[in-house]
Amino acid sequence: MWVRRPDARGILETPGVKKALPRYVDIVRKNKRAKYLIAKAVQAEYRRRDTTDELWVKHDALLSTFKEHVKTQDSSRKKPKQVTNSFLDLKVLLAHRLMQDCAFCERRCGVDRLRGEKGYCGAGRNFSLFSAFPHMGEEPELVPSGTIFTGGCSIRCIHCQNWDISQWRSSGTSVTPEMMALQVKDLAGKGCRNINMVGGDPTPMTWQWIETMNKVDINIATIWNSNSYYSEETRKLLAGFIDLYLLDFKYGNNECASEISDAPGYWEAATRNHLMAHEYGELLIRVLVLPGHNECCTRPILQWIHDNLGPDTRVNLMFQYRPEWRAGERPELKRELTSEEVAEARHIADEIGLRNLVR
Repeated sequence: MWVRRPDARGILETPGVKKALPRYVDIVRKNKRAKYLIAKAVQAEYRRRDTTDELWVKHDALLSTFKEHVKTQDSSRKKPKQVTNSFLDLKVLLAHRLMQDCAFCERRCGVDRLRGEKGYCGAGRNFSLFSAFPHMGEEPELVPSGTIFTGGCSIRCIHCQNWDISQWRSSGTSVTPEMMALQVKDLAGKGCRNINMVGGDPTPMTWQWIETMNKVDINIATIWNSNSYYSEETRKLLAGFIDLYLLDFKYGNNECASEISDAPGYWEAATRNHLMAHEYGELLIRVLVLPGHNECCTRPILQWIHDNLGPDTRVNLMFQYRPEWRAGERPELKRELTSEEVAEARHIADEIGLRNLVR
């Protein structure tokens, strides 16, 4: 497995990774515990008959002290004891409530997915599993990554490379959280550094993912591999659950986001969610450079990252765009990047002062 990615061997020792992702590195090396395990050990005082508003008040109070629990566990060699009615249990319950009036993404469709209704993303009650395997093509610090692809997406990029999954053009396998927990354990047993929750987008499966990890007791880093278009409720549920946020930052303005991905209000959602990820986890940001979009998107995205998250933020400036699915609907997206556009994007990153790009 490792022969195929020799650059992954020593990547965890490089200054850029150690500076941006120190806790992730420690989890991979089993020196610290994944946050979902810590959340299992934090007592939550609630009743199942509490109103949703009451549950959120209790959740937010626990979240405000969760960093202290992480510090305590990080300095302890003792395995945390699981409790009845844990912080993770509370997250499961709140996510289950959201399934009845779906608001996991910014669209807030409000459908009752527990009764089989489907909103914009097309997701139902159970996971739709398309594949699960040790991925060797991710960033080197993630490889081998225990990547699990599930169906559905909260946006509709006309150039989507996974459109068969995100738009349900092929069929996955319906699985329960109990069945997915077995997939997680299998991938961990194969030597994967992490569990990489992706799709489509994992956002429609927020409840299912939290429920899955509540049934797992191994120490493995969790990765939220998302388009960043998730709601305020979801960002709070992810805090204290996810170790590494692998977030796309797709557009530097709402006009491009709406026209290319049908994602109104994308800039506000993405900036809000990147800030929360930075506060409660570690960040690796993917910026896919689109043909003809360096000034309207690449530059404002990279400038915002520098100004709000810092110049040492780990950023993967990606140049592998290719026309897929319905890309031909927009003239500039019909082609691949030119060498001049690639050089220009790199110059923008250097000019802005970002100094921790994935190489």
